[in-house]
Amino acid sequence: MNAKLKPLAYVLAAAFAVAAAGVAAYSQAADEKKTEAPKAALTVTITKPSNASLPIKLAANGNVAAWQEASVSSESNGLRLTEVRVNVGDVVKAGEVLAVFSADTVNADLAQAQAALHEAEANAADAVANAARARTLQNSGALSAQQISQYNTAEQTANARIASAKAALASQQLRLKYTKVVAPDSGVISARSATVGAVSGAGTELFRMIRQGRLEWRAEVVAADLRSLKPGISAVVKAANGSEVTGKVRMVAPTVDPQTRSALVYVDLPQNAGSKDAPFKAGMFASGQFQLGASEAMTVPQQAIVVRDGFSFVFRLNADKHVSQIKVQPGRRLGDRIEVLGGLDANTQIVVRGAGFLNDGDLVNVVAK
Repeated sequence: MNAKLKPLAYVLAAAFAVAAAGVAAYSQAADEKKTEAPKAALTVTITKPSNASLPIKLAANGNVAAWQEASVSSESNGLRLTEVRVNVGDVVKAGEVLAVFSADTVNADLAQAQAALHEAEANAADAVANAARARTLQNSGALSAQQISQYNTAEQTANARIASAKAALASQQLRLKYTKVVAPDSGVISARSATVGAVSGAGTELFRMIRQGRLEWRAEVVAADLRSLKPGISAVVKAANGSEVTGKVRMVAPTVDPQTRSALVYVDLPQNAGSKDAPFKAGMFASGQFQLGASEAMTVPQQAIVVRDGFSFVFRLNADKHVSQIKVQPGRRLGDRIEVLGGLDANTQIVVRGAGFLNDGDLVNVVAK
């Protein structure tokens, strides 16, 4: 071989040797990588569905209204109102004076009626005496039968005039009583139209009151749900400010609105619900739920439910530590647990912690809770 080519041959041989060594090392690393176990996507905890007793509820909306309203009107005619003692929101008791009319005219008429009664009683006394004397002379012949009859008639007429005068006096006493407007029942004043100085006619409404301060929730329930509602069932009613009270169904309306196909369910609210500082006011909107009992249900932790694209899913743990995404139908909620109505078996192991970060088919590492 040419002496000049020998150094080049040595260099090429060394290069080939290095390349062969590199290829061998790469092949060995690839083989080692193939034999490595795949890495888990996430470390999770698992659980099984459990049975629980969940309440059965029926949601509804409606308005709060007075149990009964009383209209307090004037029974006097043509009298001037001199005093108004209550205002809207005041709590009153049965028989309490709400307003007073001027009694000057009535007192004058009352005095006249009393005088008329005294006059009638005096005339009656004279007529009774005359009739008594006439009867004693009946058999003596001093008076004719006609005269005796006239005296007896005068006595009866005088007694009738006494009765008439007493009736007139009672009427004036009643007018005097009506100069004071009293509450027909205990309750809360909800409206006032009485004005001092006004001259009101008989029947003019002066006040409106909520009888006994009782309010009720008139819930609108569709006809299909009416069969599950009966008097005595509890209902939790929620006010606009978030306050809640528990009432009871008093009555279910006997008719259904043909326009809305719903009926009113009347729920009595607690006695203090209509007090001055209470959160419920007549006329306000309120939502609520009827308590229909309880039933057994299969539940899972809320953390295990994953909502994607408008559907609910859980992740089932398979034997190979991979997970499968399963579509489920959620139901009622109790605390941090949710009822599952379908799509899941009671013995299925599902992912709890970390479920929201998984995808179908991911490998997971399971740890104890």
